[in-house]
Amino acid sequence: MPKDTSKFYNIEDLRQQAKRNLPHGIFDFINGGAEDGIAVETNRAAYTNLKIKNRVLIDVSKRSTETEIFGKKIAMPYGISPTGAAGLVYYGGEIGLAKAAAKMGVPCTVATNALLPMEEIAEAAGGNLWFQLYMWADKEMSMKFLERVKAAGFDTLIVTVDGPVGPNREYNKKNGFATPLKYTPKLLAQLLVKPNWCYQVLLKQYVNRGEFKKENYPEELERSVLSAKEEMSVVKTDSQCWEDLRKIRDMWKGNLLIKGLQSAEDAVLAADEGLEGVVLSNHGGRYVDCAPAPLQVLAETKAAVGDRLKVIIDSGARRGSDLVKAMALGADMVMSGRPTLFGAAAAYEAGAYRALEIFHTEMDRVMAQLGLNSIDEIGPQIFWNPPEWVPQPAPLLRAAAE
Repeated sequence: MPKDTSKFYNIEDLRQQAKRNLPHGIFDFINGGAEDGIAVETNRAAYTNLKIKNRVLIDVSKRSTETEIFGKKIAMPYGISPTGAAGLVYYGGEIGLAKAAAKMGVPCTVATNALLPMEEIAEAAGGNLWFQLYMWADKEMSMKFLERVKAAGFDTLIVTVDGPVGPNREYNKKNGFATPLKYTPKLLAQLLVKPNWCYQVLLKQYVNRGEFKKENYPEELERSVLSAKEEMSVVKTDSQCWEDLRKIRDMWKGNLLIKGLQSAEDAVLAADEGLEGVVLSNHGGRYVDCAPAPLQVLAETKAAVGDRLKVIIDSGARRGSDLVKAMALGADMVMSGRPTLFGAAAAYEAGAYRALEIFHTEMDRVMAQLGLNSIDEIGPQIFWNPPEWVPQPAPLLRAAAE
């Protein structure tokens, strides 16, 4: 396991190390999208196809990437998305991610599907922790579960709403991978060629906690989940609707967001329901394979809701310049899950922190190159020859740029 994380110069370096460290099926589960991977490619292309113009002879010596969201200062407009696989990349991975986020000073979202109890993560890591909720088929059980989330001290809740049915991830079937883990011959063959993972993750898990399980599931639900097929029957959410969100709104007095929408129309409905924010996301390209990139629908969504709620964007960010581009299109914050998972798989907590450090350093550098001193100065004036889904800069800004 690499100890010197400074040799990882970018997120792709961390991804490549994660690929070397992890069993094939687990890496594919984290890295892959749905079906043909079109949405994954679209997410990246939306960022990389946007060109930005440098500005010169501007004093940027006092620049800062700091901003604020929900009344709390954060080191940069970035947060860690909910990732239930953190405990599969290294033992206690959820705590490692949360500690890395706390050290950097950014939010980290604890997943319902985490392999550690939410209370343990909160106690061990601290920091600005949010919680992500999946609604289950038994909605009363979901409402009762919210009491546990509140008692654990979370004040920001994200309800994931883009999975009414399970996704089509064919590589999982080919690799013999499923959650909970079933030790098929295919999967066992992949595990055995990664002895370090078997020792650092698998052995520690069984010695300290027993088999992998979703520790935040209520006991009665956990007992009923014996296979992936049976799990789908209890987490089935194809009847979920806005009325369910209203019930959550009645119970949850903290910040309430929904994650997984990709339309201005749904964002307006969320604002009408009194939510504090939305997370534009195509689940990292892991559900609808021909979905547009969230970046492509960001500007129209922000225009539709204005300042009525926070608009956060998830899916595809890999560079500090991506954060700047998203902010220029109206995002209040950017989230992603894979980069810090790659970091954790590469070098545990230090690797997760390295991923955040890369984002922070790159964002600071790009802001300087663009002549920007603060987050408030970032706007569509940074773009060169933008496509039609990017707002044109105001005439005054355009004239100044020329």
